[in-house]
Amino acid sequence: MAVWMIKVLFVCLGNICRSPMAEAVFRHLVKERGLDGLIAVDSAGTGSWHVGEPPHVGTRRVLTENKIDYSGIRARQVNHRDLEEFDYIIAMDAANLNDLRRLAGSRSKAVLARLLDFVPDREKDDVPDPYYTGNFAEVYRLVRSGCEHLLERIIRDHRLGVEETK
Repeated sequence: MAVWMIKVLFVCLGNICRSPMAEAVFRHLVKERGLDGLIAVDSAGTGSWHVGEPPHVGTRRVLTENKIDYSGIRARQVNHRDLEEFDYIIAMDAANLNDLRRLAGSRSKAVLARLLDFVPDREKDDVPDPYYTGNFAEVYRLVRSGCEHLLERIIRDHRLGVEETK
């Protein structure tokens, strides 16, 4: 059986609050499930204001409180190559999703969706930007739920963990 890497990219506006939080949480969940050899995770922003910066202090604080590693995460801007290489490009809100759709045009084969689209009976459609609200705990709760449901979807869609019978 050929091994391929499923690539997941989380996207928000500046790539210092929500998308690096989602990247760290999703990496953590993937590792817990023993799928880190099958799923690659990254994050990016639609804007370039924070390129090269570490996650926001509020994001780092809430990740540390929840014992989630965020080492190596630095802000970067989404690019055309991402749209061709990633299988799932997950936006934090409708504005990010619209920006990604405009950038992608018809050339991306990735699943383009908002993170909370994967949560049944969700209370919100968009993950609010804590850069403006300061509510990193609420954002963490939403991101965690979205990431858990997204991972389950990927596991189901790609039949990960299902042994092939001979």
